[in-house]
Amino acid sequence: MAHPVAEADEKSPFGRLTAEEFYARHGVVHSTSTFVNPRGLRIFTQRWVPAGDAPLLGAIAVLHGFTGESSWTVQLTAVHFARAGFAVAAVDYQGHGFSEGLQDHIPDIVPVLEDCEAAFATFRADYPPPLPCFLYGESLGSAIALLLHLRDKERWRDGAVLYGAMCGVSPRLMPPWPLEHLAWAAAAVAPTWRLPFSTGNMSDRSFKVAWKRALAVARPRSTAAPTRAATALELLRVCRELQSRFEEVELPLLVVHGGDDTLCDPECVEELHRRAGSKDKTLRVYPGMWHQLVGEPEENVEKVFGDVLDWLKSHAAAAAARGEVS
Repeated sequence: MAHPVAEADEKSPFGRLTAEEFYARHGVVHSTSTFVNPRGLRIFTQRWVPAGDAPLLGAIAVLHGFTGESSWTVQLTAVHFARAGFAVAAVDYQGHGFSEGLQDHIPDIVPVLEDCEAAFATFRADYPPPLPCFLYGESLGSAIALLLHLRDKERWRDGAVLYGAMCGVSPRLMPPWPLEHLAWAAAAVAPTWRLPFSTGNMSDRSFKVAWKRALAVARPRSTAAPTRAATALELLRVCRELQSRFEEVELPLLVVHGGDDTLCDPECVEELHRRAGSKDKTLRVYPGMWHQLVGEPEENVEKVFGDVLDWLKSHAAAAAARGEVS
């Protein structure tokens, strides 16, 4: 089953189709909603579920990357999962996509985790146990998936797929020590100041295929602006926290990562796989592939997402065999 990105073009994830035509073509029902969080920000969520009455295989909570959103290319992966028989939900973090907040600003990850918990609690209420619910995170979303698990291991115990996981930033992106020290000072006095030595939109280093890179840049809410000081420090802190807690990770894991990823360090996911307390853990590092695996040539995309769907289906089937799914 081909990933829907094959039908996109450099201007639209839906190619020549409207969104409604695209979803109908794939047999998926799409819906959106919002809620107001305790900080007064309106947070955007959306869902994709298979049309028809066939029994669901499971539910999947999707978490996008930093500066990204649950729409555009991420929604193509959500459609891919829904078409395969899963109910799928996603949320835009504060300042991302259609959610309110200062653009791409995450000075503290905890409120983001709380928004995700609120959004997925509603989703889980509509698709409750014993149906298994998996986490799927891209880049920063993988870090958020792990943090959600660490906050509530009982709720998030069925499994997680980590895609280009932000467990550590590539040394090639780290500034020289004096500039890193400047970031600390800037965050203290001007937390929203954009660091002149950092880069926002990294599409040219994430998407290998040129037209897919153009599609990423065409996203209406994308920005090439540098990262804000407090956000940069918080992302680094999140990486350090996760690295100190790898042994606490206990849910089944599939980790997929590009071997030539220059944004999120492949060595860190190898360390996660080695140290994680999970008894069921699989690592797939794909030689020559970049950070955005959906941005690879089609044969690579089919390889990666074939592995992902095989893992999700096998773990959903195992849950059913244990009698956990009615």
